[in-house]
Amino acid sequence: MNPVHIEHLMQVAQRADAAAHGERTAIYEAGALALGVSISTLQRQLKAVRLAKPRKRRSDAGCSALPLEEARLISAVLLESIRANNKQLSTIVRAVERLRSNNLVMAGRLDEATGEFRPLSRSAISRALRAYKLHPEQLLQDAPAVSLASQHPNHVWQIDASISTQFYLADDGARVMNKAEFYDGKPANLKKIERQRLWRYVITDHTSGTLYVEYVLGAESAENLCSVLINAMQKRSESDPFHGVPWVLMTDPGAAMTSGIFRNLCRVLSVDLMIHRPGNARAKGQVEQAHNIVEREFESALKFQAATSLEQINTWAGRWMRYFNGTSIHTRTRRTRYGVWQLIKPEQLRLAPSVEVCRELAVSTPENRKVSNLLRVSFRGSQFDVSSVPDVMVGDQLLITRNCWRDKDSAIAVRVGDDGRECYHVIERVGVDAFGFAESAAMIGEQYKRHAESPAQVSRKVLEQIATGTSNQADAQAARKSKAVPFGGLIDPHKHVNDTVLPAYLPRRGTHLDFNAPAVEIAPLSHVEAAKLLRPRLGNLWSTQTFGWLLKRFPEGVPQDQIEAVEAELKRPAEVMRHSIGVE
Repeated sequence: MNPVHIEHLMQVAQRADAAAHGERTAIYEAGALALGVSISTLQRQLKAVRLAKPRKRRSDAGCSALPLEEARLISAVLLESIRANNKQLSTIVRAVERLRSNNLVMAGRLDEATGEFRPLSRSAISRALRAYKLHPEQLLQDAPAVSLASQHPNHVWQIDASISTQFYLADDGARVMNKAEFYDGKPANLKKIERQRLWRYVITDHTSGTLYVEYVLGAESAENLCSVLINAMQKRSESDPFHGVPWVLMTDPGAAMTSGIFRNLCRVLSVDLMIHRPGNARAKGQVEQAHNIVEREFESALKFQAATSLEQINTWAGRWMRYFNGTSIHTRTRRTRYGVWQLIKPEQLRLAPSVEVCRELAVSTPENRKVSNLLRVSFRGSQFDVSSVPDVMVGDQLLITRNCWRDKDSAIAVRVGDDGRECYHVIERVGVDAFGFAESAAMIGEQYKRHAESPAQVSRKVLEQIATGTSNQADAQAARKSKAVPFGGLIDPHKHVNDTVLPAYLPRRGTHLDFNAPAVEIAPLSHVEAAKLLRPRLGNLWSTQTFGWLLKRFPEGVPQDQIEAVEAELKRPAEVMRHSIGVE
């Protein structure tokens, strides 16, 4: 519409607004005739130039006939049908149909006048889900992120490995992986080049954005990870200032990142290893973005010039890395990456040991050592003072490792802090004099030294006061000296036994045990021994005939268990006894 056409439309609108009831039709017909358009086209054009009155808000605006419980159930069904790639497999209509058929939701309302059920439309249900903040499009949005900051160059590094999806190193040089030949549907082809695939390791300095890239063959292993990190920490050339040991290293929870050899390397270098939770790759978003930069800026050139060896690829990658860090302007700092890294201060730049020493440190496993009563531990043939380690106690087990910065006169004690992360404490070697005494030992008659009270000693004093019902150590000692009953006699140690009501157990019917008792043979008494026992018992009844009767009755000796029976028989009336003995 030209300005003249718009002006004529405005005049028609003004006349129509001022016309009385029933006169607007004629005005619209005259205006359509003058402009050469139909009345419907005129009405549409008038909407574009006329200020329409806002529609009155409905009294039930913002309300929905779909209850919150039903909305949650519908949303839950929709979320369960979403694949890992966030593709929704079920529609709202299908989810509501399934829930209605199972009498789980109504998603509608009953007309109170007619009793007719009126289901909600798909659009009404969708609007209700959005109003309740339960629509899948709302729920699948990323969680709010928090921006991260670092203090200075080399404060925080991020490291990550990614397999090259485009290239593998064949015998005749780097080749592009054809999608028609290498994909999941043909695992044999992928297996054939498994050890030839290029893995790309990228390290970034969080403050300056400086990136380090290196390629390896094979797989993401602990050995490759340690090798790349060691190479990144070394001083390479004057045109590449990026080097040193980071204070903090952020990485993902991969198998190589959590391996013992990589953790050992970080411990001995006093690097605080931070491993983010699984599935939270954006925690190290800088290095993830660096992968995209390398793919776009460097790997795209490999299609035009094929590399013949891994060394050649890393040579080209090093040249591109120095060029990019030295010339590309970072969007956050508005300076080159090397330019910002150069702002590092001497106390912030920790120089790394040589490659050989670093490799030796990576395989030196930390060792558990027990704290002696002198607050010392034995490590690598020497004694180290651990009294400076917070909350250390006699008998504790400390994890001790080498200190690559002062390997001759110190070591590192590794402890886990309250936040669950490892803390490193430098412990000094205990020197000895010509007689083998510790240089820090107190000289008898000249010095008096004592360690600060350990947590165990402090706790024992507190417990002593609780047991004696006192408020200071002097009163507690006095109570102990007076042999006061602990806890003021408030504790009855047998109360739980006396207060327990034991049940009355029903007797159980048993079976007698049949067994053959072993026969015990007792040697018989001689006639003289038997006479010595019987004579005092018989008194006047004893005679020479009685002894003869014993000889006759027990020719082999008198059994010991029959002495009582023999005595009773000899005491019978005289007539019976004479007849028994054979006397007339």
